[in-house]
Amino acid sequence: MRRIIPDVVKDQSIHTLPPDSTALEAAKMMANRDVGAILVVGKDGRLAGILTERDITRRIVANGLDPKKATVAEIMTHNPDTLSPDNTEAEALEIMRVRRYRHLPVTVDGKAVAMVSVRDLYEVMKVELEESIRETEAFVFGDRYGA
Repeated sequence: MRRIIPDVVKDQSIHTLPPDSTALEAAKMMANRDVGAILVVGKDGRLAGILTERDITRRIVANGLDPKKATVAEIMTHNPDTLSPDNTEAEALEIMRVRRYRHLPVTVDGKAVAMVSVRDLYEVMKVELEESIRETEAFVFGDRYGA
């Protein structure tokens, strides 16, 4: 089994904002950095929440709120579920499947060290599946053709 760090997420820079940032600042950060979620970090450096594109759509746009006035703290998911670096990709996928998440923060002692996405996990699982197929084909066809 592969671990979240270093097997799934390597040398990743995480994108964070303080809770008093506006929803507009968060949306601009997501657009500029081409990410679907940011982590909200308190003054103590500890993870306070997560804010996703879905949160902005459902909690700001759908409710007609002003993104220049609404703060990240008002719309983020407080105290989100997290992974540890030692969790496996299977554990991460199961949490994401059951809870319908697309992003999960990775923390150590309450501080964010990475963010894993469904896309990250897909890439790892795709490679594993391709390797398994190659091994199976080598076994099946190797025996068949006397190799």
